[in-house]
Amino acid sequence: MEPLIKVENIHKIYNPGENEVRALDGIDLEIQRGEFVAIIGHSGSGKSTLMNMLGCLDVPTSGNYFLNGHDVSKLTDNQLSDIRNKEIGFIFQGFNLIANLNAVENVELPLIYRGLGKQKRRKIAVEALKKVGLGARMKHRPSELSGGQQQRVAVARAIAAQPPIVLADEPTGNLDTRSTKEIMDILKGLHKGGRTVIIITHDDDIAQQVKRVVRIIDGRIEEDYLNEEREGA
Repeated sequence: MEPLIKVENIHKIYNPGENEVRALDGIDLEIQRGEFVAIIGHSGSGKSTLMNMLGCLDVPTSGNYFLNGHDVSKLTDNQLSDIRNKEIGFIFQGFNLIANLNAVENVELPLIYRGLGKQKRRKIAVEALKKVGLGARMKHRPSELSGGQQQRVAVARAIAAQPPIVLADEPTGNLDTRSTKEIMDILKGLHKGGRTVIIITHDDDIAQQVKRVVRIIDGRIEEDYLNEEREGA
């Protein structure tokens, strides 16, 4: 079966020449539909650069990236934007909510870009907020919500349009222990529901809760293993 994500010998070089920085140095990676993967690494390891590639937020200096069978490494900004909107739901560490919009309006944003009508947008956004346990907080603005609640709004926004891939960049980085568990439980539920979930993290505790771990050091993949194999070893 063709992988959902296939990365072939990807390099990302900043400042080519004498002072060049090889943020990614020959990455090969395949992720199948329905996988639950953590990409783990310390600050400066290249994990955020890899997330930008996987999320079509940036293009590699060299190498190929096939998403759903399409080579996206050579696309224009507009084409990349279109793919991001259709294929990927993003969750960021800093929530990235719009301060003057309430929860349901924030969730509706990506649906506007998809050209959905007002009633349909509202129905989908309400359902997504109920799914993350915020049915009673729809009219609240971000400033009226806790950090954990804001991140749940961000999760609802990511899943509202039902993208095949959920890409979460340090989704629990700003949260306390209880909120971290809530967000991880939601992400586990999305995976059980058939979504491909990719978490970018520096936290081993988070990585231990997913099925597959890809460890990146100095722009290269150092380890790629299944947690259950480790536990049985």
